[in-house]
Amino acid sequence: MVQVKKKRINADLVINRAWCKGCGVCIAFCPKEALFMDNYGKAEKDLERCTACGICETFCPDFAISLVKRRISKNAGDKTGSNAGK
Repeated sequence: MVQVKKKRINADLVINRAWCKGCGVCIAFCPKEALFMDNYGKAEKDLERCTACGICETFCPDFAISLVKRRISKNAGDKTGSNAGK
């Protein structure tokens, strides 16, 4: 059996629900089919499918989607990232 190595994603896809008008452009362009409309007609992401490629951000006419880079610590013991203080 072949094991598939999952890529580490160094960004988070953030959807600003207040700006989303539910046009569906992001859903149409998503190559992984990771976006869908929720019960309120707003775009939502499937965490398992989203690779944070940024294509939806590029095509969103309302600028409701943004790709936010994660901070990566160079020192594994350094607690400066998103888990600092935990």
